Amino acid sequence: MGSTPRNRFAPLWALGALLLLLLVAAVAAVSAGQATASPAVKSSKSNSIEPCIRLEDFDRRDFPRRPNVDNRYLPLRPGTQLTLEGTVDGEPHTVVFTVTDLMKKVGGVNSLVIWDIDESDGELVESELSFFAQDEDDNVWNVGEYPEEFENGDFVGAPSTWIAGEADAEAGIHMAGRTRVSSRLYVQGFAPEIDFLDCARVVAKYQSVCVPAGCSDQVLITNEQNIFDPEGGIQSKFHVPGVGIVKIGVVEPATGESLELTDFKRLNRDELREVRKEALRLDRRGFKFSEVYRATEPAERL
Repeated sequence: MGSTPRNRFAPLWALGALLLLLLVAAVAAVSAGQATASPAVKSSKSNSIEPCIRLEDFDRRDFPRRPNVDNRYLPLRPGTQLTLEGTVDGEPHTVVFTVTDLMKKVGGVNSLVIWDIDESDGELVESELSFFAQDEDDNVWNVGEYPEEFENGDFVGAPSTWIAGEADAEAGIHMAGRTRVSSRLYVQGFAPEIDFLDCARVVAKYQSVCVPAGCSDQVLITNEQNIFDPEGGIQSKFHVPGVGIVKIGVVEPATGESLELTDFKRLNRDELREVRKEALRLDRRGFKFSEVYRATEPAERL
């Protein structure tokens, strides 16, 4: 890493849909083992959901009425769309991550609505709404998810839906306002009814990475895993300031999801209108197909 920090993603953020930067080879591999967590400093409940800790209490009074997520490593600006491409278990895979201009009250807080589309070998496998809110300490919380699953193009249900405050599910911090490298796993989301306990830890900061969309040497890397699904392994996620996740890798096992950012843009008015339309349609379907989702309020435009 040179003496002067580089972040070539910044022009892409400012100018939107410019041509992608030239592909740069040789991305440094990162590996880090799973560590044991220690008790949390602050919580009104039990300090931990073994082996993970709660970094903070979830308190709806800590959130603004109008959701705004501008965390350095996980900014969620409405109208932003990221496309990541690669493989999952050897099959071509694409994820399109779009921050809509919608908000939804989940877990008692107004949250931004994110729409994810997952395609495997050109076929839709998942269409998901996820909900994020940032508190006064700049912690970005995941407060729920509604993922519809598809097989051979056919809808098969949304069994992995979870909503904070329903069926004992709890919100978790997806990206802390203050990040530091640590051996402690922290809770990103907990839903015991669906065997979901996502936990993460920061394993490195100020690292270098190059993906098709650009390069940066200001990267923060997390390792993430579902504690209730050990066979799912451990993922690494590479976060670039002002952009968000630019790479998803595999720590263990050797197979799994491997994706890199290939496109990063701002949607125009017509594109954002279409995204809003599809996200609202998915929101309405949630009330039809998920019991816990019915406890939420309909999404609405910011």
